[in-house]
Amino acid sequence: MTTTVICRSPEETQALGESLGARLGPGAVVACIGELGAGKTCFLQGLCRGLGVVSDVTSPTFVLVNQYRGRLPVYHLDAYRTGSLTELVDLGLEEMLYGRGVTVIEWADKLAPLLPLHAITVTIAGLGDESRSIAISDPSSLDRSALPESRQAR
Repeated sequence: MTTTVICRSPEETQALGESLGARLGPGAVVACIGELGAGKTCFLQGLCRGLGVVSDVTSPTFVLVNQYRGRLPVYHLDAYRTGSLTELVDLGLEEMLYGRGVTVIEWADKLAPLLPLHAITVTIAGLGDESRSIAISDPSSLDRSALPESRQAR
C-alpha cells in the first residue's frame, strides 16, 4: 500500500516522520529516496524522534553511518558518497538491515538490490520552499488512518 501526504513545511515533514517512527519495530528498514535538498534528513530527524532518539540527528554524508540510541538502536546510513554496493556491504550493511534495530537509509536508490522485501520506501518530491509530496510504500500495509487526514493527498 502506498500513502501520499503533502507536507507544507519542515515541521510537517518532521511530524510525518515522527508518526512513522513511533510505529516502527525491531528490524524495520526505511529506504528514503529524493533529490538533493528534498527533505530526506528532515523527514528522518522526525522519524528518529518517533523512535525516542533525543540526540541531534544529522546526515552521515561523510562518515556514511551514524548510530543513535532510542527505544531501539537506530542505524542512519547515507549512501550518497558510496561508490559501489561492495563498499556498503563492507560497512556491515547486512547486519544493520537484518538486525534488531531500525535502519534508515538516505539515497536508498543507490542500494536498491540490497534492500530487504520488508523495507518501507519513502519517496520525497519537492525542492526549496515548495510543498513536499511524500509517498510512503509499505509492504506490510502501513495504517493510513494513523496519518493526519488534513495532510493526506487526494
